Amino acid sequence: MSKRHKLSNIPPLTAIIAAIPEHYKKYILPKLIAKPIRSASGIAVVAVMCKPHRCPHIAYTGNICVYCPGGPDSDFEYSTQSYTGYEPTSMRAIRARYDPFEQARGRVDQIKSLGHSVDKVEYIIMGGTFMSLSESYRDGFISQLHNALSGYQGNNVDEAVQAGEMSNIKCVGITIETRPDYCLQPHLSAMLRYGMYSGHTVASVAETFCLAKDAGFKVVSHMMPDLPNVGMERDLDQFREYFENPAFRTDGLKIYPTLVIRGTGLYELWRTGRYKNYTPNALIDIVARILALVPPWTRIYRVQRDIPMPLVTSGVENGNLRELALSRMKDFGTTCRDVRLVKDYTANKGWETFLAYEDPKQDILIGLLRLRKCSSTHTFRPELTGQPTSIIRELHVYGSAVPVHARDPRKFQHQGYGTLLMEEAERIARNEHGSTKISVISGVGTRDYYRRLGYWLDGPYMSKMLPPKDDEDSDDDF
Repeated sequence: MSKRHKLSNIPPLTAIIAAIPEHYKKYILPKLIAKPIRSASGIAVVAVMCKPHRCPHIAYTGNICVYCPGGPDSDFEYSTQSYTGYEPTSMRAIRARYDPFEQARGRVDQIKSLGHSVDKVEYIIMGGTFMSLSESYRDGFISQLHNALSGYQGNNVDEAVQAGEMSNIKCVGITIETRPDYCLQPHLSAMLRYGMYSGHTVASVAETFCLAKDAGFKVVSHMMPDLPNVGMERDLDQFREYFENPAFRTDGLKIYPTLVIRGTGLYELWRTGRYKNYTPNALIDIVARILALVPPWTRIYRVQRDIPMPLVTSGVENGNLRELALSRMKDFGTTCRDVRLVKDYTANKGWETFLAYEDPKQDILIGLLRLRKCSSTHTFRPELTGQPTSIIRELHVYGSAVPVHARDPRKFQHQGYGTLLMEEAERIARNEHGSTKISVISGVGTRDYYRRLGYWLDGPYMSKMLPPKDDEDSDDDF
């Protein structure tokens, strides 16, 4: 095209997309869309960073974790805790001077310019323990994230959330990074007020996992193989314990092999010969063996940190570690089972049911739902304790994002799969859990969807009373 029209250079993709007439976009965009994986899950994920602040456990121990880079006291002093400042999200945050509105608006516009739908947005708040920051800062930060989508102005969280419900761009969830000591009842209640429906936490305190799940949160943990003085067999034993022990079974996992980065305590151990990483081949082996242990209700979100390789002194040497590990699994004759079958299991003192729709011909996951019969010991929210209650902690239909109120017969979203999963969850809650009420932890932008299914706003949840148990349909096939 450039040659035909004698252009001096090839126009960038963003310029081509911007020039497409509106009535042609639905035909041309699918062929031009850049980085289709960005919205392959049906949602545009927007990562933002809170301001740099010291890790809260410095107050208790006087030190940060030996492997942790970043933060105000590090060699990367303008970066947030555990980041170097050279990751893509870090660089966007620094350019925006950590302003939440500028970060969110800029990233949404960037994703849109690449041809993706931004009708449904999920925020991920990175940069350390967000809940350890002051309440006034947190309130202002969350308000501005909602304002970036709705156009509302003001710092009142409740008003910003209310405006977000009517926004054309829906905030369907907010995920944060936190620690067990900042994921207790007061923190969980604050997260619900902000419109959060997911929490990232450390796989070290089972009590926290139980509290979070009984409040309806989806829990994703981080595990770090190759720490000092551990060894490969002990690493594998720890992952077996994590997957098999009901006290630790989370919904998702990020596997972050240890990296040696200058300015950390681990760098000094490595420099003086007191620490040595696994060899690249051994690291691929252990990740492959870990992936073979993954139960069907767990999603593996990441297999390595998004830190530029030039900043890594020692550790992961391959940017495609997950791909190499999956290839090694074929050599071992094993497979990764993450997020597949319909399954009942016990976790964190509660009864969990994992439902999924699959396309067996293409071997792809269409949608999933996580249903929990809350524990009797750790459920603290008044909306969930008045009568026997089950809670839906996640409902997700995969496939390329489809705008709200639109349909595309070539895609899975808005084809009724979510409604079918909800109906089955209500049946299980009534007939198997013995619940008289079912609640959903809902993103601000999805509340209208649940209203159409007969749910009402119940504090931070969407809830529905269930009819009496019907013994005749308790054996229906799903």
